[in-house]
Amino acid sequence: MADLNFADNPFAVLTAIVAPAILTNACSVLSLGTSNRIARVVDRTRVVYRELESLPHDSGHYRELVVQLSLLEERAQYLFRSLRLFYISLGCFVASALISIIGSAMAFYHFTLGFRVLATLGLITGLLGVCSLVAGSALMVAEVRAAISQITHEAQRARNSLVRPPTV
Repeated sequence: MADLNFADNPFAVLTAIVAPAILTNACSVLSLGTSNRIARVVDRTRVVYRELESLPHDSGHYRELVVQLSLLEERAQYLFRSLRLFYISLGCFVASALISIIGSAMAFYHFTLGFRVLATLGLITGLLGVCSLVAGSALMVAEVRAAISQITHEAQRARNSLVRPPTV
């Protein structure tokens, strides 16, 4: 069986470049969605804060809104951390694609040592990108759980405010 390398197999070069490009696109979409979620949390936080300013500190509604504000802060932290990880992934995948292109050129021109160094660097960079993507996705799952908790809390508060004792 013949020894195949990047210089002999154009599909290997294509694969080495396309995989990071697809992952780069995925990170871009996740970053955009996460940024939109952050904007919604910020908007909701501002609404809750304005409502808090108008209430007396000893009211039950004030305490409920403080809890809601804490949940929003927790969600924001998850979102900012995940966005940071998605940006790291994005940078890693872009770097990995560039390293693959340069490594392909080195393989084509038979710069074996340079190719091996860049192949190793590309692999490490790609793995870091994948790890950051997985960690960011896990944080997004945690944020969704916090959002569900917040929605459940708000729905319970709404149900409690709608229940009125019967008049006799």
